Amino acid sequence: MKKKGLLSRDFIVQAAGLFISIVVILSVYKYYIWPVAEDIEITNSIQASQNPDGVFIPKKSVTVILKNYEQLACLVLMMWAMIIIVFKFTKVFSEQSMSDHQFLKISRGERIIPEDALAYYKEVESQVRHIPRLRGKILPETILSALHRFDATRSIQDAAHAVSERAEMAHEQLESDLSLVRYVAWAIPSVGFIGTVRGISEALGQADMAIQGDISGVTSSLGLAFNSTFIALLLSIGLMLLVHLLQSRQETLIIDIEDWVTKKVIGLMKTPTSEESAISFT
Repeated sequence: MKKKGLLSRDFIVQAAGLFISIVVILSVYKYYIWPVAEDIEITNSIQASQNPDGVFIPKKSVTVILKNYEQLACLVLMMWAMIIIVFKFTKVFSEQSMSDHQFLKISRGERIIPEDALAYYKEVESQVRHIPRLRGKILPETILSALHRFDATRSIQDAAHAVSERAEMAHEQLESDLSLVRYVAWAIPSVGFIGTVRGISEALGQADMAIQGDISGVTSSLGLAFNSTFIALLLSIGLMLLVHLLQSRQETLIIDIEDWVTKKVIGLMKTPTSEESAISFT
């Protein structure tokens, strides 16, 4: 698989995804959510003043629930994570398409013997070097590992072990690539909890006004506390579902690759017996 770095494709997607998420969510808030929420609050305030008996049900809206900065931060994190997850899914689909490529040109009934393993290795290596879409992919690297081990040890069992080792390494790499998404999934409810703490502290700070009969400030602060928690938990549940689906797809990919190499490469390997080697030498 490709090495990670500041100029790697993964880092560029993560950086660009964060920038796009901030710009898009801020634009939505600036031009829609904040203006609409402000209009609704003004309307509710006017209607409340026109009902001195206190019988008034304020108008509810999604924009009012999302208006605070904690909800904004949660949505930015959610969009950023979704961009990364979509990119990871495209990588999985690209890896799956590798199984349609013919890496080894082997005729029906032909077998891979130790003496030919190096030639097949060079053939696959040449394809990876000259075909851009094959570079950094798990399947061709697994094939190369099997052929290299077979050429070095002349053992089919060792070649199969090399396939298992390469598949395990790829699985660990894919798991490591999900660390940022998992961090975001943890950060979203944490940001929501910050909103909860801020809302409750503001409500407690306005307790004197509530005792005097003005509970508008307290209800507004408690609205921040509960709305931020509600949005954060809702987004976290959705994000964890996407992470689970991606992880399941990646695990299936590794299993399919290992099975493909076992059947199409390891299954074609053959170690000549001593009699066959003697006849061939003669």
